Amino acid sequence: MKKSNEQKFTPYEHLDKIGEIPVYYGFVPHRSPEIKKADLDHAKNLLEGDFIDDEDDAKNKLPLHVEEKIALLRMYAESEMQNLPQPIMFYFKEPFKGALKKGPSHFNRYCDLEIMGGSKSIAEALLIQTTRAILKEEGFENICVEINSIGDKDSINRFTRDLGNYYRKHVNDMHAECRQLLKKDPFELLGCQNDKCKKLNDSAPISMDFLSESSRNHFQEVLEYLEALGIPYKINNNLIGNKKYCTETIFAIHNADSKAKEQKILAIGVRYDGLSKKIGFKKEIHGVGISILVKNNKTDLRKDIKKTKRPFASFVQLGFESKLLSLGIIEKLRNEKIPLFLSLARDRLGAQVSAVEKFHIPYALIMGKKEAVEKTIIVRDNDTHAQEIVNIADLPKYMKRLEK
Repeated sequence: MKKSNEQKFTPYEHLDKIGEIPVYYGFVPHRSPEIKKADLDHAKNLLEGDFIDDEDDAKNKLPLHVEEKIALLRMYAESEMQNLPQPIMFYFKEPFKGALKKGPSHFNRYCDLEIMGGSKSIAEALLIQTTRAILKEEGFENICVEINSIGDKDSINRFTRDLGNYYRKHVNDMHAECRQLLKKDPFELLGCQNDKCKKLNDSAPISMDFLSESSRNHFQEVLEYLEALGIPYKINNNLIGNKKYCTETIFAIHNADSKAKEQKILAIGVRYDGLSKKIGFKKEIHGVGISILVKNNKTDLRKDIKKTKRPFASFVQLGFESKLLSLGIIEKLRNEKIPLFLSLARDRLGAQVSAVEKFHIPYALIMGKKEAVEKTIIVRDNDTHAQEIVNIADLPKYMKRLEK
């Protein structure tokens, strides 16, 4: 029987119809921060340009705009968001204003998703899964994730040294432009489309061979999430961001429909742990985000909405095994329009339960290691504390009956 939700949720601002998808996954709509002169100055001090090339068209440049990340970090600090429950998850439907111009780009900015204050691998999985759902609504049914890891600061330093030594040994085999690039940054050579350099790159050191234990574990967990979700992926060793602010995982979502005429690259994501200290912050602020780069083909999806269904149940997970299954369960419930209160990126049980108590959410879905193994979930009535064990396959129908 449907029960009332005593604590009202504040109506979301800056939300359109497509934004309901990230809201289901725990993202909060927010106005895109304006990039200020100080942000641009920090960006210019860090780098001159920041691109990943589309291998099919050297003129198509995918921007990883560091000034946008700097503006986000400034907003986070100025609003004292570090005092809020972490991590904080944002949905930005509008492009950032005031970005640096970095040459031609044939990619439309659709929206951005950001997770700040969280270092766990589920953050990347949340971004990819949410993006997949958004792309599906826009008609992209078949996608593939290209992914790589450059690791933490120590991993990057070791890789850079070895990569530089490798290219210096083969400097006579490069074309002239890349000889100049080698003096600047050996990372930039990995994206070269010149035939001589492409042959060199095939035998170049790869970043994953230099990952620290923690970085290796982080990357392995991200891949396990993709496998659990059934998302096809391939490791692209040449997918390298700018080492001055990119860390750990870098990923691009591709259109895998060979018959489609649309663009190949649909979204690009990167983790930027460590950037905050490079621009003068005392504490490190973890961050990872993705930009969806497609044309809005279905205009009704971008219409503003003022009301969303309030969460009917909370999802509480304990342990990595339950997290692996959680995103698939949430997607099934989303398709049945059963809204959940989520805190997947939080590990501590207390942090998850406190939010549930604050909003007096009628039901709790609880999954621990035992339930993950048995493919079941505990459904608890938060008023009576009565609970029932439900098979995951039967959960959508079960929750539909409770909602009536």
